[in-house]
Amino acid sequence: MTDTVQIEIHQIEKSRIDAVDFDNLVFGRSFADHMLVVDYKDGAWQTPQIVPYGPISYTPAMMSLHYGQAIFEGMKAYKNAEGEILVFRPHDNWARLNKSAVRMCMPEIPEDIFMEGLSALLKLDSAWIPAKPGCSMYIRPFMFSTDEYVGVTPSKTYKFMIFNCPVGAYYSKPLRVKVETQYIRSAHGGVGFSKNAGNYGGSLYPTQLAAQEGYDQIIWTDAATHQYVEEAGTMNLLFVVDTKLVTAPTGDTILDGVTRKSVLQIARDWGMEVEERQLSVAELIEGIKAGKVQEAFGAGTAAVIAPISTIGFEGQDYELPERPADAFSKRVYEEINSIRLGVKEDSRGWVYKV
Repeated sequence: MTDTVQIEIHQIEKSRIDAVDFDNLVFGRSFADHMLVVDYKDGAWQTPQIVPYGPISYTPAMMSLHYGQAIFEGMKAYKNAEGEILVFRPHDNWARLNKSAVRMCMPEIPEDIFMEGLSALLKLDSAWIPAKPGCSMYIRPFMFSTDEYVGVTPSKTYKFMIFNCPVGAYYSKPLRVKVETQYIRSAHGGVGFSKNAGNYGGSLYPTQLAAQEGYDQIIWTDAATHQYVEEAGTMNLLFVVDTKLVTAPTGDTILDGVTRKSVLQIARDWGMEVEERQLSVAELIEGIKAGKVQEAFGAGTAAVIAPISTIGFEGQDYELPERPADAFSKRVYEEINSIRLGVKEDSRGWVYKV
């Protein structure tokens, strides 16, 4: 029993934690003992359950397999020096999940089910949260349609789940990225702002092509003209240009990233000029050549801050300057990291203590 939501808890008989090498964690390959499961039927969310992590069974006609009603989020949990469990800005992820749900014609998840279910799950599997520097517990909330019906219409039943993964660093070195000028991630009027499964499925092929050329990720450009920078693979993209922080404005084509919002707020608090505006590929390349672009980096939950060393465009690579010790991307990473680990005072109310 939690504060307002009754949660049925069925614990695993024997933990699998001893089989995990916490000194060599591969991102997204190890899974904690339990998962939260909540069904939606007859127009209402049912009693949440925490059960042992494992397979789920459905028929081949389950609608999400055919029509793509599937959305997800990504968050991280940490332990502070006192062993308390801290989650970075989970209410923002809950709100964004519901924004995705509305666009995908799915039911919104109540805040108490989301937050109390998450808290109960993290408490039960607290031993799985790594204490090693650079490691964390990656949290994956998601929802999908479950009707057994082959017809293009919204499902009437859904399942919401959360499982957790102890993880190490997502990227181990600065990234080489390529400007994509043929394929698109999203277009105005589409679903680019939501975290739905199809957005990521559609990104795999062009990303694979770029990988064959030696790049780690791609920079998506606008669908209409391919002239303006949007996102970088699975991250928001930011630049330091003439000491100003520049990033594309969010809208219906760009994900409103929680880490992005945090970076922009910190920059403004530090007195840095922030420009949320369209940045053309031409301006970016000319800026690199002229030495005006001091930094380029991605921001997202998985990688947090991922510095970019090389940008490829039209068959030529453009190298970013080596980051100095006082680079903005380094300082903002340390700021976010100190807040989420409870080392620095959370004056902005970003950290949720389980």
